[in-house]
Amino acid sequence: MPSTEQAKRVEDDSSVGATEQVKPVSRFTRWYRSPLFNVIVVGFISFTQPGIWNALNNTGAGGQQEPYLVNGANSLTFGIMVFGCSLFSIVANKIGIKKVLIIGTLGYAPYSAALYVNNRYGTEWFVLFGGATCGIAASALWASEGAIALGYADVTNRGKFTGIWLGLRELGQLIGSSIQLSLNVKTQNRGKVGYTTYLVLIALQCLGLPLALLVSPPEKVIKPDGTKLQSAAASKKKISAKDEFRKIWALFKRKEMFLLVPMMIGFQWNTTYLGIYMTKYFSVRARTLGSLTSGIAATFANIFWGWFYDLKRFRRPTLAKICWLTFFVLMLGTFGWQVSNEKTYGDSNPRVTLDWDNPGFGRGFASMVILRFLNESHYMFVYWMMGAFFDDLETLTLAVGIVRSFESLGSCISFGVGASQVAPMVNLIISFVMFGLTIPATSLVVFLVPERPVVVRKGEDGDSVTSAEEINPVAVSKAVEAVDGTRP
Repeated sequence: MPSTEQAKRVEDDSSVGATEQVKPVSRFTRWYRSPLFNVIVVGFISFTQPGIWNALNNTGAGGQQEPYLVNGANSLTFGIMVFGCSLFSIVANKIGIKKVLIIGTLGYAPYSAALYVNNRYGTEWFVLFGGATCGIAASALWASEGAIALGYADVTNRGKFTGIWLGLRELGQLIGSSIQLSLNVKTQNRGKVGYTTYLVLIALQCLGLPLALLVSPPEKVIKPDGTKLQSAAASKKKISAKDEFRKIWALFKRKEMFLLVPMMIGFQWNTTYLGIYMTKYFSVRARTLGSLTSGIAATFANIFWGWFYDLKRFRRPTLAKICWLTFFVLMLGTFGWQVSNEKTYGDSNPRVTLDWDNPGFGRGFASMVILRFLNESHYMFVYWMMGAFFDDLETLTLAVGIVRSFESLGSCISFGVGASQVAPMVNLIISFVMFGLTIPATSLVVFLVPERPVVVRKGEDGDSVTSAEEINPVAVSKAVEAVDGTRP
């Protein structure tokens, strides 16, 4: 009779019968090669790259006085990511996920440097160039780090690992925003942040490359039970680009994926509006405070949902339904609140400047923080569902690429609309409508969340798709008996 720990591993870990016991190694090597250490490093990489990018963008328009140039650069960034994320997910399966991760650390710092040059000297072309380098790097980074956070973890730990990854990303926003607030705390009027702010943040972004060198490739990862990842053997095989394109197309045609497309395109549109909202109505120091509190709200979302998603009190399909119902009710209510705020501030004459010393500041400020919290909660939800649907690292890499491509498409269009200087109320209404359009398809996809993820494996005759319990039904049956019928 297997022990409880062994039974849970057999039940939950879809690598049953597919893992390889490694030779005895030192305690340090096991720690250094462990999934937990790798996801922590990936989290710190995310902290130095998109975390700092978020710190700048959540002050409103990258800290600039007017949002239109930065919105144009962001539209270019996400336009590149529409194709780049899926392309780099294929490249990651071909040349190795670590190499793609390293590429992902090279393009963010030039964008921040471009914001510095524009802030100090007024140079505009460099901002667009930085937007292009950021788009290439972000495509590689998101295709690799999301796959590592999900693929290196066992099924039962994917909520926690996703929370660690995205929570450490928000640490970048917290630290970056704290620096911004300390350097701009006396600026009570509207305008742009001081240019010295960017120098510290650029230095932090340069730490991403050495951190990426610490990440272990899949074939060297050692799980807590002493086995290798199920994809370790497969990662050593030569994979043709044609086969990868075929796989990503087959994966996209699965209903679990294409039903998520409306959500990925529509739910983040309010990010562009919030940047315009901050630049139009808030003082510089209130904007930096907004960036800091947004980071705190997002970090709380990562910690809370990371814990909640791994609860064994609820079945995974039940968790999906509870979370989605909570999200869309809160999002619709907050949107209604924000329409009221925009009407009040947009009609003010002279234009209102919201500062924390002013009465009524909390009303306009709180709705922004709540929307940031809900946006991050949606991120967690989508990545958790990816880990609930699919199990092997190769498939997760492709799935993350698809998700990020369509999310980038939505962001590209929304930032393009933001760059066209439409009225803030029009931008908000478009965001409201776009989120409403995501509700039917996402409501359907949450009913598809399985109790165990699907495993897509490469066989001699092509891909075979099985559920986790089909891998070794005898072992699973014994394991279920050993844990008295509890859920995986």
